[in-house]
Amino acid sequence: MTANPASNSAGDPSAEARLDATFERLHRLSRTRPAPDYTERTQALDRLRAGLLARRDELVAAVSADYGHRSRQETLVSEVFVTLEAIKYTKRNLWRWMQPERRKTSLAFLPARSEVRFQPKGLVGIISPWNYPLQLALVPVVAAIGAGNRVMLKPSELTPQASTALGALLEAALGPELAGIATGGPEVGARFAALPFDHLFYTGSTHVGRLVMRAAAENLTPVTLELGGKSPTIVHRDFPLEQAAARIVTGKLFNAGQSCIAPDYVLAPREQLTSLAQAIAAAVATTYPRLVDNPDYSAIINDRHRERLEGYLEDARGKGARIEEVNPAGESFGADTDKLAPRILTEVDDGMRVMQEEIFGPLLPLVPYDRLDDAIDYVNARPRPLALYYFGRDRQRADHVLAATVSGGACINDTILQVAQDDLPFGGIGPSGMGAYHGREGFETFSHKRGVFLQSRISGARLLGPPYGPIGRILTKLLLR
Repeated sequence: MTANPASNSAGDPSAEARLDATFERLHRLSRTRPAPDYTERTQALDRLRAGLLARRDELVAAVSADYGHRSRQETLVSEVFVTLEAIKYTKRNLWRWMQPERRKTSLAFLPARSEVRFQPKGLVGIISPWNYPLQLALVPVVAAIGAGNRVMLKPSELTPQASTALGALLEAALGPELAGIATGGPEVGARFAALPFDHLFYTGSTHVGRLVMRAAAENLTPVTLELGGKSPTIVHRDFPLEQAAARIVTGKLFNAGQSCIAPDYVLAPREQLTSLAQAIAAAVATTYPRLVDNPDYSAIINDRHRERLEGYLEDARGKGARIEEVNPAGESFGADTDKLAPRILTEVDDGMRVMQEEIFGPLLPLVPYDRLDDAIDYVNARPRPLALYYFGRDRQRADHVLAATVSGGACINDTILQVAQDDLPFGGIGPSGMGAYHGREGFETFSHKRGVFLQSRISGARLLGPPYGPIGRILTKLLLR
């Protein structure tokens, strides 16, 4: 297996110098040039769309090269299509979003008017991860550009070829007056997070999210953190197991489980646990009849993450878990492959690392419950997740699960599809993140809501000020009634 090399610019003074120079250029432009108007923003989004379409084969190939193998179809759907839809949705609604919002004016100050105007924050910093290196970089860029900002992107050093292709795309589509890119390792990332951006947007692990927030606090930079966590799936006994299994497998094994919203573990009725495990294994065999040479099944990003996953398995096995490898064609997964066969884990407990840490790979623990409220209590006893999935036929029972739990987002009777809805906010809560984007929420995240009071020609407010005569005292008494 070939590990992805870290960027050779890590710790390189010239990389840090380029980072500083790019920041200074874009920061100066954000202060000296008028904010892009509606036409300029939509033209920039059009160029980004055209560039993404023209370079899609190059971008897909770059991502696959970084992974060792990444399903072409998965990249086209989850990265290129999702970004194109974000651009289309933003353009369709941008004029309406940009209009001032009328707000109520207190009776004492009529006939003046009050409104909220949406201003670009200025220069937005975006730190994107390796698991969806195109979508999780470009969708925030779309929102930031739609809101009228300039952007700087710091992509992951684990996907250097995708980062290079992204840089070429941004340079051609947005140009040096709107965008810049900073590549490098952790040292460059730390320096990037410490710059005085007008907003800092980070997608990645909770651990690094804390570091990003700490660095941003030095500059009082507002942050949006898109993190992860252990997203649960609850299966009710009234839902067909085969259908639930097929949909769980689709969400779990997309990108080989390397998705922040992938089902992390499944809670199922105790008496159905064995049957569900069998249905999941059958669904894997149907979806991926072979694995090693299957172009639809993606690889693990690098040796370190594969070893991390194998460490979870070793730890769980040593502590009594039952582990079933799902390998329909009986293939060999040796050191010469970048892939990892799916595993179904039962008899797991909280003392196992696989039940403590976000899995981010094709391992699926199954946990039994007796009553639905027991499953809800299990979820609520743990950090709030980025996503929650529930399978059940009864609408009232589904509403009960939604009301009794808290998660960044949720999906009923399917998995991961909530992220593809442009009109839904996407974001976490607590340990799974703060803030949201996509659609209108993305525009608002990167906009400053400026409250504006517009005085009329005739103002009664002066009667409330000095010198305080009889009329002022009467009006004050009326206001305090």
